[in-house]
Amino acid sequence: MTRQHHRKGLQRAAFAAGAALTVVAVAGAAPGAGAAPASTPGVPTLKLVAASKSVVLDRYEWEGGFNIDFDLGTYVTVDNAPLEFKVTRKSYKDPVVAQQILRDGSKVKTKTLPAGTVKDFSGLPGFLEVSVKDASGAEVQKTTGAFCPNNASGRLRPDAPATSHYPESCPTNPFTLGSVWGVEKGWAANTTAVDYDRQIDLPVGEYTAEVSVAKKYRDLFGMPNDRQTIKVTVRQYDEGEEGGGEGGAGRRSPMSSSSSSSAHGGHSAGAMGAPGGNHHYGPRGADAPTPSALSHALEDRGLAHHLGDGAGHTDGSRIAPGLKANAQRPTGRAGLPANVPKPDLRSLPAWDIAVTDGEDGDAPGKDYLAFSANVWNAGPAPLVVDGFRQPGADLMDSYQYFYDAAGKQIGYTPAGTMEWDPRIGHEHWHFTDFASYHLLSADQKDIVKSGKEAFCLANTDAVDYTVKNANWHPYNTDLSTACGQQNSISVREVLDVGSGDTYTQYRPGQSFDITDLPNGTYYIQVIANPANRLQETSTKNNVSLRKVVLGGTEGARTVSVPPVDLINAP
Repeated sequence: MTRQHHRKGLQRAAFAAGAALTVVAVAGAAPGAGAAPASTPGVPTLKLVAASKSVVLDRYEWEGGFNIDFDLGTYVTVDNAPLEFKVTRKSYKDPVVAQQILRDGSKVKTKTLPAGTVKDFSGLPGFLEVSVKDASGAEVQKTTGAFCPNNASGRLRPDAPATSHYPESCPTNPFTLGSVWGVEKGWAANTTAVDYDRQIDLPVGEYTAEVSVAKKYRDLFGMPNDRQTIKVTVRQYDEGEEGGGEGGAGRRSPMSSSSSSSAHGGHSAGAMGAPGGNHHYGPRGADAPTPSALSHALEDRGLAHHLGDGAGHTDGSRIAPGLKANAQRPTGRAGLPANVPKPDLRSLPAWDIAVTDGEDGDAPGKDYLAFSANVWNAGPAPLVVDGFRQPGADLMDSYQYFYDAAGKQIGYTPAGTMEWDPRIGHEHWHFTDFASYHLLSADQKDIVKSGKEAFCLANTDAVDYTVKNANWHPYNTDLSTACGQQNSISVREVLDVGSGDTYTQYRPGQSFDITDLPNGTYYIQVIANPANRLQETSTKNNVSLRKVVLGGTEGARTVSVPPVDLINAP
């Protein structure tokens, strides 16, 4: 695949949709909201329901076109047993395999889904089928949608589990290795997945939508053929009016509530898909951190308050605040006991690779090779680093902590420094020497370009939640709280087991200036823990390589990126 002077289109997770608090609305009308029906022990009973028979959707302008947030407010209800899947691949040479986990008390059975059912880790593809007709009865839109069981969800009845222990959102990092999806017994999960690579647009007007589950999934899970018919009103979103929409009502959906949210309090709602945002979009950009998995229903009116999770509901966003550092610097002799659990940092191959002409201060007339890079923690222990500020300096001394199986701190070692990054879009404390990047020659011996970036550590990506001790609900996922403020005297940064930290390298000093490089084959090298300041289980898996082929002419450079085994993710 060849790319020339442009970034990829919007690359978002299959966003969990709908305000979880409003799942209560389903309970009043949804079949199954009462006592659980008689079914086979350990086998979940699934039904498709609609929270409302009519919705109002706003149409707004986006990058030269128009689209609507197509959240029709449909849910999959789960009863009799939890709906759970373990999704894995042995290596990038092997296909993704999904197993349904059937739990009946202490008894656990597994059922492997048919080969090819799941292509990646973003959910069950082609699960929903949607047909939209205009007022005359003519079909004007026909689409399918994936279903992520980790979407926004909530209880159907008061005797259902008070909280969900399953992860939030489904990972879309192309190099994900393992995931867990699930909906608790007596809960319902929103079916909407916003696919920013396939925008949906409808002119202002009245429509009728029919939503159903694809036959192969009805047969697979024993679901009835419940077709939900929903009246849809599409109106024009006016960015000039406060709240947008007619009468300033905001971008409303049937799942809206008085509690609203936008991306990472303190960052523009533009990063969440609100019109007018000037941010970049990617798994993790310097001024566009990993967006939360919230639908427009939660962004309503652009209020920068995160709904969060509570008793009986989850918003599916995977947003969690940062942690506080210890009250004071560690004392006593530094060191760690033998055989203490340690993290295992691993680098993923680079992706999201493209040639750009630079942005935000880059030298005009130059070509840059931009990419995304991720370092993740395979465990079995989290990476925990505290920074303590040096008096009067924008520098902190860092320490790595170690814990026993009961969570008691049993050792620490010095781990370099943290530095304050004042650049717009950063403005937080960066841990130095976490990773480095090189552009290598075709023989992989000569370094032709280097990049070394300090990081605000955050659990942006669920890389493998099937590894030992994986934390399905990590903290430090929200960049607005994960890495402190300029006046902080201490900071705790954590990379939890199973999670990774993605940076998109397009800013000056992060991407590679390839203006004067000849065409040919090169390799992007990503190194975790390059200075070996961090103690980890193994350092043999810290380096990854990704082949790229540069072409074109000055000012019109191109890059071709071969697949990594079965992963064709340039």
